[in-house]
Amino acid sequence: MASKSMTGFGRGEAEAGGRQWVVEIRCVNHRYLDLKIKMPKGYAGLEEQVRKTVAATMQRGRVDVLLSVTGDFSDLQEIDVNSSLAATYRGSLKNLGTALDLQDNTTLSQLASYPDVLVLKKREEDLDLVWPSMEQALKQALAACDTMRSQEGEAMAADLLQRLHHFAEVVQEIEIGVPELLQRREENLKERLQKLLDNVQLDPQRLAQEVAILADKTDVTEEIVRLDSHINQFRAFLDSAEAAGRKLDFLLQEFLREVNTMASKINDAAIAHLSVELKGELEKMREQVQNIE
Repeated sequence: MASKSMTGFGRGEAEAGGRQWVVEIRCVNHRYLDLKIKMPKGYAGLEEQVRKTVAATMQRGRVDVLLSVTGDFSDLQEIDVNSSLAATYRGSLKNLGTALDLQDNTTLSQLASYPDVLVLKKREEDLDLVWPSMEQALKQALAACDTMRSQEGEAMAADLLQRLHHFAEVVQEIEIGVPELLQRREENLKERLQKLLDNVQLDPQRLAQEVAILADKTDVTEEIVRLDSHINQFRAFLDSAEAAGRKLDFLLQEFLREVNTMASKINDAAIAHLSVELKGELEKMREQVQNIE
């Protein structure tokens, strides 16, 4: 079975150049693909690649992707020496020493400690070199999440098929019961007409017309044929390699439409009870389908 749940979690890790990338993915059901990505500062240029990679695996659901990086960043740090500012500090100290008749004992270390003489900067990384390790962690998290979604999807599909089988059995029970219901109604019609006409001979042609009208009103062949078609479609969608959650949801609405039409046509207490049973199964199936991708 190819059905997948929209609920899952996955975690991936990758290490390169003394830094470790960790990616966590959490997803829940949603009508469309709602993708939220949180990335460390300085890596926003790779967000679109992350988005495309996730979208290639997930078609529906609210998906939260959290990327983090830790490790040694010393290779990105550099010191900027402001020589002109240091010379200004040095000249000012000399002037101050002359004015106060003090000896100038300023050392290099002292001069370097003055504000903005030495400035620590972090240069930007080459994102093309970063992407392979980030992608590795991301795909690992996606694979773990996909495994969880597939396992849950299989369980839901099995439950849906079981309910669909029961639904089909009840539909068949209604189909078998309709001819017997029509026969009872024909007999009741004859009895009522005989009472009304006080034993006057019934016109066979007129009676046949009334029976035909009664049979036409009770005929649910069209609804049952469509329900059988929907049942086969439902099974096919569950086995499809494509995301079929929205198709299944739409199909269940068509199921309900046919069941309501059938119940209104037949208008029988026993079959009305079976119709309620059908609607109950459809509601349970719809709850499951809401979480299928």
